[in-house]
Amino acid sequence: MARNSRQSKILELISTKEIETQEELVSSLKEAGFDITQATISRDIKELGLIKILSDSKKYKYAVVNSSAQALSNKCLSIFKECVISVRSAQNLTIVKTIKGTAGMVSTLVDQLSLSQVLGCTYGDDTVLVITCDQDDAYFVRDKLNGLMNE
Repeated sequence: MARNSRQSKILELISTKEIETQEELVSSLKEAGFDITQATISRDIKELGLIKILSDSKKYKYAVVNSSAQALSNKCLSIFKECVISVRSAQNLTIVKTIKGTAGMVSTLVDQLSLSQVLGCTYGDDTVLVITCDQDDAYFVRDKLNGLMNE
């Protein structure tokens, strides 16, 4: 459980901050209450399949591999299943309730799915709002996300 919690936090951190080095990641995790080493971070980076990409500020930062042809890794799927409490639709919106503090990571994973029906996502502390064009698209996204929870 500690590993999944830590890896969820890593995904959340890299989706909200420009983290350039493993040392920065260790520091950010320690600030969040995780007592870890650089060697542990190195293993987590490998398990999560993180890569470094060039950011808008011309620095390299860690990111989740984002390819429409790539399915969610087993590790990301496991984290998704542990963090999501419920998925519901209303009009053209899909609302994903999560464990407190994990909505950013879940939002990143929804984006990683590259679903054509999704116009965009936004999130708070424990809620992800997925915006679609219409109610049918919202139902499709809801069913897809619920399906991931049952895989």
